[in-house]
Amino acid sequence: MNQPLAFIHPEAKIAQNVVIEPFCTIYKNVEIGEGTWIGSNVTIMEGARIGKNCKIYPGAVISSTPQDLKFGGEDTNAYIGNNTVIREFVTISRGTIDRHKTQIGKNCLLMAYVHIAHDCVIGNNCILVNAVQLAGHVIIDDYAIVGGSTSVHQFAKIGVHVMVSGGSLVRKDVPPYTKAAREPLCYVGINSIGLRRRGFPNEKIREIQEIYRNIYLKGLNNSKALDMVELEMPPTKERDEIIKFIRSSDRGVMKGFTTH
Repeated sequence: MNQPLAFIHPEAKIAQNVVIEPFCTIYKNVEIGEGTWIGSNVTIMEGARIGKNCKIYPGAVISSTPQDLKFGGEDTNAYIGNNTVIREFVTISRGTIDRHKTQIGKNCLLMAYVHIAHDCVIGNNCILVNAVQLAGHVIIDDYAIVGGSTSVHQFAKIGVHVMVSGGSLVRKDVPPYTKAAREPLCYVGINSIGLRRRGFPNEKIREIQEIYRNIYLKGLNNSKALDMVELEMPPTKERDEIIKFIRSSDRGVMKGFTTH
């Protein structure tokens, strides 16, 4: 750990078996878990809490000051879960007074040039492909995959097991288990391939498909469609998760695909 060509503040808490390559800068009020590897030229600023067995590649900046003019220097954090991989030149801002933290879950992959702004919350097992840009306060749930060069509007939410096409502009919330593509972004089916890879049985996938047929393919507004789903389909974890996500959406959810 004692790398003479890196600057490590004496108050930083570095666990055993952490490898820090040359030319890194690690500020005070930083904690790094066991087995983590930090490549050269990484900057880890105040408030970073990095888990075990993470890999942080050259040029990344973790827990930088929020790019928010309202930020008043409050004591906030950026959390990185265990086994997460952060590739080259990723930037992650710490939180503001809103949530007091930015949080990345376990087992995530953030590819090169991803930016995660203040107060974002990313679940476990998520993949953000190269150059994904998240504005502040974005929430992304577990197992979501966001295609390269996608930009996500502040306060938007992306549900569990979602697949967002590369180059998308995410202005509205993206409900769980769906695929999102085209411009403007819209529903193009459920993420059946991803669900099968993660062990969802065929009958569960058919159930999710039937829920979204009611929501997107029958010409009903969201309120009536959800009422129909609730009335006609038996309660399950997935059904209730979809209903709750859409009903609690502040920005509104993406539309169904139309040809006109």
